[in-house]
Amino acid sequence: MNTLANDKKCSVIASLLEGNSVRSTERMTGVHRDTICRLLVETGDYCADLMDGSMRNLHCGFVQADEIWCYVGKKDRHVRESDSPELGSQWVFVAMDEETKLVPVYTVGKRTEETTWYFINELAERISSRIQLTTDGFVFYNRHVEDAFGAEVDFAQLIKLYGQYGHRRRN
Repeated sequence: MNTLANDKKCSVIASLLEGNSVRSTERMTGVHRDTICRLLVETGDYCADLMDGSMRNLHCGFVQADEIWCYVGKKDRHVRESDSPELGSQWVFVAMDEETKLVPVYTVGKRTEETTWYFINELAERISSRIQLTTDGFVFYNRHVEDAFGAEVDFAQLIKLYGQYGHRRRN
């Protein structure tokens, strides 16, 4: 079985980290796209294991959590009932320490109560000190922060108002 040399693997990963697509990386490195995708999955699995093992007993002060929308495979308007539930809209839940920019936990999934529960509980397991946690107004955060952290959290929700709020009318 052929294996890539370490310097070639580093070139491929560096290209992807710079934001290049798989096909662009294929053209630049001469490595087939299937090999690039396998290396990407292998590297991602390694990083997930590393993060899971080392991101424990963290001393964070101010943690902000939010969700980022993305889609897998196709946008919702093209998803059929017969398609896999993983297709369509997905959300990346991210927690970040305000001071150090450390990301102690992230979760990818649908924007549901179940995904929110998993995300908040993972965060609580990794933090070893009292934190101030700030989220957006997503309703499921209210339900799960107290259950996961108990009294060891100062929890706030920041709700943004858009439109003409805050603007004075001119006569």
